[in-house]
Amino acid sequence: MRNYFIRRLLLLIPTIVGITIVVVGLVRLLPGDAVDAFADEYRGTAEQIEEVKAELRAQLGLDRSFPEQWADWFWNLLQGDLGYSFHGRERTVWEDIRERIPVTFELGILAMIVGLVVAMPVGIYSAVRQDTAGDYMARGIAILFLAVPSFWLAILVISIVFPRLGLPPLPIVYRSPTEDLIENLRQMYVPAIVLGVSLAGPVMRLTRAQMLEVLRQDYIRTARAKGLREQSVINGHALRNALIPVITLIGLQVGIVIGGSVIMETIFVLPGMGKRMITALQSRDTPVVLGIMFCIAIVVVAANLIVDVTYSMVDPRIRYQ
Repeated sequence: MRNYFIRRLLLLIPTIVGITIVVVGLVRLLPGDAVDAFADEYRGTAEQIEEVKAELRAQLGLDRSFPEQWADWFWNLLQGDLGYSFHGRERTVWEDIRERIPVTFELGILAMIVGLVVAMPVGIYSAVRQDTAGDYMARGIAILFLAVPSFWLAILVISIVFPRLGLPPLPIVYRSPTEDLIENLRQMYVPAIVLGVSLAGPVMRLTRAQMLEVLRQDYIRTARAKGLREQSVINGHALRNALIPVITLIGLQVGIVIGGSVIMETIFVLPGMGKRMITALQSRDTPVVLGIMFCIAIVVVAANLIVDVTYSMVDPRIRYQ
């Protein structure tokens, strides 16, 4: 197990290298750069503006080639330095991101909890009650969750559902859980539910499919023939053997949660990494974009590592050597 963990941690290096190269390349393909945003505020002749742009590019290191810029950033990363934002040299990129990580983590964890609480029981019930009215209803709900875009559902809830039900508007100013837990949950529960609903659809369908496959196996018929209670057969035998693909899907959904947090944080005015990513891309703030993508890569790799460890906990036959 220890050797397996070491190998997985070493694989983090080429993963980070590949992600950062792709991200920097895509940012460079976008029209304009950070200097253009600064130059828009400058008034002068065309020659003077070009001189200012050249000086700014030299100060920010944007006059160098793509490999030189990336190599400089990666060398600083190895020393624990994510650099400074192009639009504020008084704070480091890490200081900027550190304040936003808890917001995105809280939203993601709450959304995952909502998705699993909805998907797992409904998927199990749908498989156990196959071809009943409840099964058809559950399958329809799963397809609905897959089809409805999360941003549309969020706007619908804010503009129609809340006024129709007479509910108070969501708070605009973000409050951390340590500052005001009740106010924090008031602002977080709607985006968490909306994002969790979009995650519940695929988990619900896969849980049902895997449970149906397992319930047809010979050992399930043997367990029932031995006189075990149906609840013990479902929870103790069928569910554990059906969980491996479901756990894999849950690990893959970490990336979907991060992508959905960009939309939710923008709509619900949450100061998380997703909203900061949007502003950084708009201003071509490459150090901030790279810093956020580095944190996301760490989270995704860690989630996949946790998924692999969970396999051995669910199925004792799985061992890592």
